[in-house]
Amino acid sequence: MFHKVHKMERKMDHQINIKYHFLSLQELDLQFLKTFNRYQVTNKVWYKNGQQYKIKEDYFVEEWNEEKKIQVIQTLQNCLKLGGAVIGAYHQDDVVGFANVENQFFGSHNQYLELPYIHVSNEFRQYGIGKKLFYLCQEKAKQMGAKKLYIAAHPSIESQYFYQSVGCTYADEIHQEIYEKEPLDIQLEISL
Repeated sequence: MFHKVHKMERKMDHQINIKYHFLSLQELDLQFLKTFNRYQVTNKVWYKNGQQYKIKEDYFVEEWNEEKKIQVIQTLQNCLKLGGAVIGAYHQDDVVGFANVENQFFGSHNQYLELPYIHVSNEFRQYGIGKKLFYLCQEKAKQMGAKKLYIAAHPSIESQYFYQSVGCTYADEIHQEIYEKEPLDIQLEISL
């Protein structure tokens, strides 16, 4: 425990310069995620049991290989081609975070736009990059005409605490197609 706290204190003492900007299709080439480190160890997850959410032990590791990075980049390129938005967070010339907002409205009143990706490179977590990306996506979705942002969120307790910290709640309406892609994800929303 001491090591973890010490590491966080060290990070907070050392401020880093991060630049954020919305990307063009030209900037989103196949090298976009070259230095990005999608690595996450999960020990506990949220899950739905009837009408209640609970926490259980569940150990797994996620790490993106080059093939997965190319797949993600192609999805982000498609998002831009369909009028959505992709934002990058840069430390020097390296991408250390990114997020996107799709441009397909859904819901009973077409109130939702989806935030399918929001990731921060492993070694750059705890600097507030994820929160900044999230708030920028909220503003963008609002400008695009959405009333709510819809998130199918990773079930790890760390991811769930992040979404709670930025004000997300359980989704009022479940988008079945999004749910079926990752049925263990927790369906969340935030009003804009």
